[in-house]
Amino acid sequence: MLRQRIITAVILAPLVLAGLFGLSGGAFAVFTAAVILLAGWEWTNLAGVAGVAGRLGYVALLALLMLAGWYSDAVNAAWPLWVACAGWLVSVYWVAGYPDRGRQWRSVTARLTIGLWVLLPCWAGFVQLRDSGAQWLLYVLLLVWLADIGAYFAGRRFGRRKLAPRVSPGKSWEGVYGGMAVTALLALGYTLGFSLSPGDGLWLVVTTVGVTLVSVLGDLLESMFKRWRGIKDSGRLLPGHGGILDRIDSLTAAVPLFALLRLWH
Repeated sequence: MLRQRIITAVILAPLVLAGLFGLSGGAFAVFTAAVILLAGWEWTNLAGVAGVAGRLGYVALLALLMLAGWYSDAVNAAWPLWVACAGWLVSVYWVAGYPDRGRQWRSVTARLTIGLWVLLPCWAGFVQLRDSGAQWLLYVLLLVWLADIGAYFAGRRFGRRKLAPRVSPGKSWEGVYGGMAVTALLALGYTLGFSLSPGDGLWLVVTTVGVTLVSVLGDLLESMFKRWRGIKDSGRLLPGHGGILDRIDSLTAAVPLFALLRLWH
């Protein structure tokens, strides 16, 4: 399994980095759209769609909505990001009340609808961040990766209070705090590296800590649906790593919020 994970990472890492930072404009939008469409295929599994035709139909719907968003310029608007923020706020209620509140999203239709506000605003956020400068796209990626690393080690060393034991028993509040501490250091490093003013630096630290906290919801929401479906991974597209969604779940929450806060600032 470890060998398989390493081989997959060695093959994919250069391709992903080239796509994210070597492309711009329409080419970047197409590249990230392809990733989101693959994640959409996996989302149908979380939603409980069994037939291939139904799963392909959902992916086609995502693609059509992306095309409409691109040609209407909605991909560059703030409202998709606001939709995402509203959705993630509701997800707090669902995760905190799992499984009792499952009746609110138990139907296949409900879970497919949730996938729209999880995936499409994430794509819009990627496009907007890339247009604002590659450094901010890199920043949000580092934020999520470092948050995961900080949470893992802090949780192993200090984890006592469970974050959402019915959804993801391994996560703890101490792990969350560890992730926030590491990403706050990232914000300080960016402040110094890009010679930001004290006010801009403070804004970045506060924003980073908030986005780090929200990014956990992306992981928890997917974990909740996987637990409900009784599956370990969202898919098998990445040998040794599970599915695309398993790799970008935190980004689906972090990217739209960070992009929205960038628009504000």
